[in-house]
Amino acid sequence: MRIPMKVDYGVRALVELAQHGQTTPLQAATIAERQGIPEAYLDQVLTTLNKAGIISSRRGPQGGHILTLDPQIIDLGWIMNVLEGKTPLLDCLVEPDGCTLSGACAQREVWASFEDSVQDLLRNTSIGDMVQRQRQLVETRATG
Repeated sequence: MRIPMKVDYGVRALVELAQHGQTTPLQAATIAERQGIPEAYLDQVLTTLNKAGIISSRRGPQGGHILTLDPQIIDLGWIMNVLEGKTPLLDCLVEPDGCTLSGACAQREVWASFEDSVQDLLRNTSIGDMVQRQRQLVETRATG
């Protein structure tokens, strides 16, 4: 399983916004520079997050992007769905009638269980959790 680049960039941008706070907008150029993300691509990701209501975006010299929600309620599963849509590992997980073997397929059961585990992990990990973990990693690196 691969995490799409759009999701990776979106999560990194949201963590950056959450670390910055919810009072002052942060410009895309700043996020792009700090996170090593191409600004043109980041703009597309931020537009999608804005349309979903996760961030608020304002143009102009005093503009930028800001989280509209508490980082603790923005989970990675939601971000994945917003940026990539629901894409199952196998088509037969959503449309079992499309495969003549799905009724008695041990492989399908394994992939369904794997998919459930991944979705549970994503739903139970928030941007707030990611910010906290980021702080811990920075502190550990600074002291170690």
